[in-house]
Amino acid sequence: MEPPPTIPSDVAFTPAVKALQSLNGSRRAYERMEQRGGWATTISEDLAAFIALQTSVFLATANALGQPYIQHRGGPAGFLRVLDGKTLGFVDLPGNRQFITWGNLQENPKVCLFLIDYVQRQRVKIWGEARVVEGDAELLARLAPTAQTRAERAIIIAVSTLDHNCPQYIPQRFEAEAVTAALADRDQRIAELEGELAELRSNGRDDVQPPVTSRAEPTK
Repeated sequence: MEPPPTIPSDVAFTPAVKALQSLNGSRRAYERMEQRGGWATTISEDLAAFIALQTSVFLATANALGQPYIQHRGGPAGFLRVLDGKTLGFVDLPGNRQFITWGNLQENPKVCLFLIDYVQRQRVKIWGEARVVEGDAELLARLAPTAQTRAERAIIIAVSTLDHNCPQYIPQRFEAEAVTAALADRDQRIAELEGELAELRSNGRDDVQPPVTSRAEPTK
């Protein structure tokens, strides 16, 4: 792994980028950020907790010619593991067997992970260098999301720096499972209220009005 830049954000803020920042008026603000220490270079406890919740991430690589490639990686929450404050890992599962990411890493180890939480409208970019590990049964078992996971190899990422983005322009979306659970809770509560109402009426309380719910039928 190459020595990290003196200023962590220089992994992304190249001279060309800084020139454009100067031209467009944002360079001074980023200089102040750099003077305060700049981007983080280790995974905090809060970030580790955020990573543990992710079920979907995007991994960017590039080949020796600089041709970029982005691959989606998904799995149950926790499939992307924090191994320590500077290291991430996940198992490489069987797919379409194009091996583009693997091939790119043989030529160029530099990667960028993009994590986005649509519910909380948060996103994190993580830069580093990655390597593919084969034949390490202990590591594969440690990284496997479940005991039934058929892992072929592991991808280990040495983190160099990371940046949290603002929530601007992130649409708020919810996982289907979370919506289904919320609707089930609502329906259960409605059923409980309707049961309580029926019991009150059976005891002679005819003056009791039905509760207003989103499932109420329109007046005919």
